[in-house]
Amino acid sequence: MSFAQQLKSAGKGHFFWDNYCFFAKQMIITDLSLAKSILTQGQLVAIPTETVYGLAANAFDAKAVAKIYQVKNRPQFNPLIIHSNSLERFANWGIHLPESALLLAKAFSPGPITFVVPSSAYIPDLVTAGQATVAIRIPNHPVALALLSQLDFPLAAPSANLSGTVSPTTAQDVNAQLGQHIGAVLEGGSCQVGLESTIVSFVSDEPKILRLGGLSVESISAVLNQNMDLSDLINNENPQAPGMLSRHYAPKTPLYVDAAENHLNEANYSEMAFIGFSQKHPEIIGSNQIILSENGDYAEAAQNLFAAIRKADALQMKLIIAELLPEENLGLAINDRLKRAAVK
Repeated sequence: MSFAQQLKSAGKGHFFWDNYCFFAKQMIITDLSLAKSILTQGQLVAIPTETVYGLAANAFDAKAVAKIYQVKNRPQFNPLIIHSNSLERFANWGIHLPESALLLAKAFSPGPITFVVPSSAYIPDLVTAGQATVAIRIPNHPVALALLSQLDFPLAAPSANLSGTVSPTTAQDVNAQLGQHIGAVLEGGSCQVGLESTIVSFVSDEPKILRLGGLSVESISAVLNQNMDLSDLINNENPQAPGMLSRHYAPKTPLYVDAAENHLNEANYSEMAFIGFSQKHPEIIGSNQIILSENGDYAEAAQNLFAAIRKADALQMKLIIAELLPEENLGLAINDRLKRAAVK
């Protein structure tokens, strides 16, 4: 039985059914009550956040969570982040933050930060990949917060794209790749941060960053008054959090984080696309170049990164050359994404 047939047989009423039939044709919706109903039925809805769009399911429903892995073709050893709208609700579900995490939450949450803490009996093993820890966050997006406030459950929500491909920052990005395989895409505009959340683990003696993201290392260090451990950013065997696999965010076109002249045996300059921070490449055709921020603004560059990779890929050149940013501020996280997207 199709999802549409399930909803119809569930007796939701003509108004709901007429609305669903209308929106199902275009997949992108704005109705929060419709999104809630689809999620409550155990189906998937792509939701906007300030970082990237997430592919959401009821985090308490293991069958619904399994659909995330199936649709994304995501390895089941790669855990998920669960989202809600307050720390109090997480506490009600048996998930608590230690004091150092609470300091960061007070400073930056809602926002692009995820906390890895001990899990609880409410959370299915499929969400945590069988680990004793769980990743949680509160997104800083009005549509996501409004939806989460209406739900009796948190949402498991990795990025709403096929595993290993470029993360989506608009509803249209999601719809083009996954629209026909999920219940709906909830419109929320373009993501304002554009990089996934920074993940910090609080299960060891000292906090440790597991994924670089939309909150800078410097900002976290300033609040905790300590240097942050960056030694565990890659783990292909038993990742403790999302975003730790070495190959990720990859376009179809081979992408190299390297000097263009090192690849002239593979393509001439007219056959290359270029992604730069603030300056154009002197040899590559201007129309084949995407600049992340003409003013050299790290936040603007982060917001534009995934769209730039998609645009460069759409040019259908022989290869993409990407320029690394200075290793500071959000440049660290942007470089991390470029390196994981690159041909090894």
